Amino acid sequence: MYWFKQGLCALPAFLVVWSSATFIICYIIAIYRHDVDVIFPYISDTGVSPPESCIFGLMTFISACAGVGTIYARYKHVELLREDATNVSASLNKATLWLGVISCFGMCIVATFQETVLQIVHDIGAILFFVGGIVYIILQCVISFRAYPYGSSKNVLCVRVAIASLAAVAFIPTVICAFYVKQTELHRQKHDEDYPFHVASAVCEWIVAFTFVFFFFTYIHDFKVSISLSNTVYSFFNIYLFFFYS
Repeated sequence: MYWFKQGLCALPAFLVVWSSATFIICYIIAIYRHDVDVIFPYISDTGVSPPESCIFGLMTFISACAGVGTIYARYKHVELLREDATNVSASLNKATLWLGVISCFGMCIVATFQETVLQIVHDIGAILFFVGGIVYIILQCVISFRAYPYGSSKNVLCVRVAIASLAAVAFIPTVICAFYVKQTELHRQKHDEDYPFHVASAVCEWIVAFTFVFFFFTYIHDFKVSISLSNTVYSFFNIYLFFFYS
C-alpha cells in the first residue's frame, strides 16, 4: 500500500504541497506580469493585482480548509494519545485546536482583504495567522513532549522543535522591521531609506510562512495508523451541527 493511502497522512501532505504551490505560483505570475519586484516582496504583495489576486484568494481558501481539517485530525489524534499519555490535558489540546483554527481564519482574511484596499483588516488577519500559527506549533511541541514515548519518535520531536524555534525567531524581525517600513508601494527602489527594513521583514515573513506550513509534514507518520477518515469526518460533522443549530 502506498504511504498516502494509509490513514489520513495524505491530508497534511496535501496541505503542505498546496500551500507551498499557492505562494510560489502567485509569486511567479506576479513577477511575470511585473506587478512586484523580483527581490523579496511580501507574500501578500504577490496577491494584490489581478489575475494573481484571484488565484491567491482561491488557493489560500482551499489551504485554510485543508489546514482546519488537518488541525482537527491532529486534535483527534491527541485525544487518542491521552488514553496512554496522561500528562496531556484536554484543555491544552482544545486550546491548541482553536489557535490553529484562528490562524487559518487569519489566512482567509489576508487573502480576502488586500493590503492596498483595507490595510488595517489585512494586518489584523496577518497577526492572527502568524501569531496564532506560531503559538499553535509551539504548543504542539509541548504536547508531543508530554505524550512521549507515545505518538511521535524523538527524531520527529526534535524536528518539530527546530521548526517552531525557527518560526518564532524569524517572526521577531518580521514585525520589528515592518514598523520601519514607511512606503507601501509594490515596487521598491534600493535607494529608498526603508529598503533594508523592507527586505529583512519580507525575507523573515517568507521564512515564518514556510516553516509554519512545513510543520504539518511532521504529522504524516502520526496519521498513518492512528486515525481513520470515517471517524474524523463523523466527529467534524457533529461539531458543525452543534454550532449551526445551537
